Amino acid sequence: MNGICTLANDYVFDQLVALLNSIDVILGAETPVCIYPFDDQTQRIAEEIATRPNVFFYDDQESINRWDQFMLAAAPDRLNRSKSRLYGAHRRFCAFDGPFDKFIYLDADTLVMNSLAAVFEKLESYDFIVYDFQFKDVSKIYNVNSLKLLEVFPQQRINSEIFCSGFYGAKRGLFNPNQRDLLISHLQTGETEILYGGAGEQPLLNYMVMRSNLASYNFAQQLPDTEITGCSATSKHFEERDHILYDKGNRLTYIHYIGIPPNINQAVCAGENIEFPYRDLFLYYRYLHEPDKRPVFKNPPQPYDAPPPTANLLTRALRKLKLIKQG
Repeated sequence: MNGICTLANDYVFDQLVALLNSIDVILGAETPVCIYPFDDQTQRIAEEIATRPNVFFYDDQESINRWDQFMLAAAPDRLNRSKSRLYGAHRRFCAFDGPFDKFIYLDADTLVMNSLAAVFEKLESYDFIVYDFQFKDVSKIYNVNSLKLLEVFPQQRINSEIFCSGFYGAKRGLFNPNQRDLLISHLQTGETEILYGGAGEQPLLNYMVMRSNLASYNFAQQLPDTEITGCSATSKHFEERDHILYDKGNRLTYIHYIGIPPNINQAVCAGENIEFPYRDLFLYYRYLHEPDKRPVFKNPPQPYDAPPPTANLLTRALRKLKLIKQG
């Protein structure tokens, strides 16, 4: 069986609902979706998916514990909740244990914009499929100042094989116990230093895929220039038609709201008029099944990334809404 995977807790509830609704519309409401628990704060999600028979939590605790231990051995600093906001991001690795033979993983802050059949089709010939432009910025994946980096991977592979971990297609069983042990051995004998230190599980997953010599494919590097589309909300030129985004006439596969913190989505859904790229599209999918609950804004809009003092106004607004702690 094939399916869609994502990772979530209640902190990203609004983004998750928008993603699930986009899956309903674009892929079909019968599409199996497995949610991997970022942590144990999932009560709101549990209530929401009780009405969605195609959506379920991953509950193989042995598998979850196994990948927790893998992360602890590979990069223990990334599990420190006081230092890393992405302390549970590695649990997406549970998808390599199941429940799907082939799966497509999407971050909770994405929306599906097109059929994903081409991704599943490529999984017949490759192990790992991506569609992004992270290869243009190696420095967010690997420590480019590490002398060991080029001992582990040749420059050509570094330039062409890195990816963003927000969207990928893969297969169950890619990392069996022997392969996991081998990766840990490499890391613990000095290769940890080649990983970029500031982005949760993303550098580690790149390392896992590349060090295991998996056959990977990136649509962004293989499609003709006339067919390639962007995927990031930081691209301002996408055109929206009938709640679908297009890049120079080509329909996007997905949109990733990268760089928009979840508390911005929370505040907007609570009625704060905070602007961010493609906000109306997000709100459309977030309230697809309950349009009467869509917020009506009364105050002038404020940009989500405004410098102080507007940022201070945002902080006060979020505190008023109890979306961040007093401190």
